Amino acid sequence: MVAKRNLLAVILGGGAGSRLFPLTQRRSKPAVPLGGKYRLIDVPISNCINSEVTKIFVLTQYNSASLNRHISRTYRFSQFADGFVEILAAEQTPESRQWFQGTADAVRQVLPHISDLDIDRLLILSGDHLYRMDYREFLRRHDETNADVTVSVIPCTPEDAPEFGLLKTDDTGRIIEFREKPKGQALEEMRVDTTKFGLTSSAAEQRPFLASMGIYVFKYERLQSFLAENEEWHDFGREIIPAAIQCCNAQAHLFNGYWEDIGTVSAFYRANLDMTMPLPKFNFFDADAPIYTRARYLPPSKLQDCEVRDSIIGEGCIVTNAKIQHSIIGLRSRIQHDARIEGTIVMGADFYQTIDEMRSDFETGTPRIGIGKDTFIRRAIIDKNARIGANVRLINEQNIENFDSPDQNYYIRDHIVIVPKNATIKDGTVV
Repeated sequence: MVAKRNLLAVILGGGAGSRLFPLTQRRSKPAVPLGGKYRLIDVPISNCINSEVTKIFVLTQYNSASLNRHISRTYRFSQFADGFVEILAAEQTPESRQWFQGTADAVRQVLPHISDLDIDRLLILSGDHLYRMDYREFLRRHDETNADVTVSVIPCTPEDAPEFGLLKTDDTGRIIEFREKPKGQALEEMRVDTTKFGLTSSAAEQRPFLASMGIYVFKYERLQSFLAENEEWHDFGREIIPAAIQCCNAQAHLFNGYWEDIGTVSAFYRANLDMTMPLPKFNFFDADAPIYTRARYLPPSKLQDCEVRDSIIGEGCIVTNAKIQHSIIGLRSRIQHDARIEGTIVMGADFYQTIDEMRSDFETGTPRIGIGKDTFIRRAIIDKNARIGANVRLINEQNIENFDSPDQNYYIRDHIVIVPKNATIKDGTVV
């Protein structure tokens, strides 16, 4: 068993999330909708709850209003329990008048709040990764090896390796070398024999690197000393972890499950649509380790004369005479007659329009919230509350890789058409 009373989890809310723009135009990365009804932040919080880690701080900075609102409405523990999920936003204090300068600096700036809790271990997580992990196994390795810091690692391919911090270990699992995002010869020097970590020879050949997942557990006093030692150390990967390897007992914990860093639009798109497959890499249908989110008490979805294949339909949707294939349809979506949706993420809506609002839209020629009739959408992401008119074609006909058209309310990233939150696409538009 892992002692709970002296353990705190800190989830890092991330920076500006520019690589996920325009999905992060109005929200932080952890607040981006996921899988038809969740948000990315639900994943690490649910992992914590399922691992009996119930004291959680979420550190936020950029575009945090949506994330703050979701957490405050969702995670309310019993008044008779000592668990909590609490937002700590970047703030000006007499000691610091700057915003968070990096992952380590974010923790440094909230140490006064953490110190009040009398903890001896700090579990540090990211708010924008997709994976399911029992942190009790991770913490058990940290305790059994009497480590000062333990880093969760995952075997990765040569194609993915340059984007991560890579490490080497000795035969006991102690970390002996760490390099942040190496390239060229420096990358080749970080190859390891991953068969020592339980991979088959063929799998080891495909994944010959050990990548840091950005998940750490520290002895609290040791982390305090690192952060106080040099106030110019702002990042765990660049400064804190390399320093710990030199002077402390730094251990690696192998995670060999599914893990995705939702850092780009293409990664977000792929991870979501994989959920529609018969055997998805990330499975929400796990009764022993559920992913929690806000209970909205929506009615069941209503599908009238529709053709739906390999798709996820969220709660509270009204879909009429539409064809939907390999797509995710989010909460409260309204899809009208003869719409065709393929390989698309429709995030849905935050509210239902009233009859009077829809009548007013009709009188002014404004599309309703949702997808209009006779519209064809393929390989796209339609953000929340978007109004897509009738006879629209969002299919990237010219196969453009990247393009910005804020005046016309759409963007293209990695050949994927994106309609931002609250945007309107007029009748007859062709992209």
